[in-house]
Amino acid sequence: MIRARAAIVGLSGPVLLAEEAELFRRHRPAGTILFARNVQNPAQLAALTASIREELGEAAPILVDQEGGRVARLKPPHWPAFPPAAVFEGRNLAAAEANATLLAMECVAAGLDVVCAPVLDLRLPGAHSVVGDRGFSSEPAEVIRLAEGWVRGLQSGGAIPVVKHMPGHGRAMVDSHLELPRVTADRAVLGADFAPFTALAASGAWAMTAHILYTALDDARPATLSPRIIADIIRGHIGFDGLLVSDDLDMKALSGSTGEKVAAALAAGCDIALQCSGVLAETASALEGAAPLSEQAEARMEAARAARDAASRGVRPDPIALAARRDDLLRTSA
Repeated sequence: MIRARAAIVGLSGPVLLAEEAELFRRHRPAGTILFARNVQNPAQLAALTASIREELGEAAPILVDQEGGRVARLKPPHWPAFPPAAVFEGRNLAAAEANATLLAMECVAAGLDVVCAPVLDLRLPGAHSVVGDRGFSSEPAEVIRLAEGWVRGLQSGGAIPVVKHMPGHGRAMVDSHLELPRVTADRAVLGADFAPFTALAASGAWAMTAHILYTALDDARPATLSPRIIADIIRGHIGFDGLLVSDDLDMKALSGSTGEKVAAALAAGCDIALQCSGVLAETASALEGAAPLSEQAEARMEAARAARDAASRGVRPDPIALAARRDDLLRTSA
């Protein structure tokens, strides 16, 4: 099997097309990420994930944004609804951990092993609603308390978590899906944003970058494309040595061709570039522009698997009992 490229890519629809499979044989991605367009029902999703792994191998990660609340790809009536992160603020930590375990179990049963959650961005008053109830709290200590339980829950349920969006999206006044946010807070103020990521740096989770320009850190390049921010802040100040994946490079915060953005993210220090559109020509450009996955990135992927396996070993919770416990804890700690 050819060496994987340092890119994770989206698919066009509910089946792996012959053209996509042929592209993957020529330029093998490190993994894939699925969206609502790829999910119809459990039988279809099981067939899709099986076909992906037939092409890429059993160890290839399949990612999904499954936070709960408004960010969920697995939805009723085929999958249970999960509450947004903000519901757990001030509540019993065991409720958050149980919820994350249940969420991971649903994803893993569907063939999805990497869950892009939790959001560690501060939920700050007056900021853009793109974070909103996806964030646990405006207080770093409360974000840390709940995020630690959330990460443990995802891992014990058999999934690898992805904390996001490093080094912090909470002060953005615009949505990076639509335009580039510019955050002008000084480094001392930004320390509050960094704190949750620092606390979770050694948790075994992956991390996802923010497409944000922080003028106090690098006034020319957003974090995803900034060697200075990745080296000095993410790897340095925050101390994160896990797998670093870019946010979706197709978001309108970034400019340039797909291949240019992939190359720039990897050159800046991301381990893996994330390209989500599912448009075949753009997927091809991303894979052609991506370097082979580095040995360091492979080691970081393996470390995340080991952390998940250690947390989930011997854990076989009853989902009905676990859901009842979560709901009871939410009621009694309200």
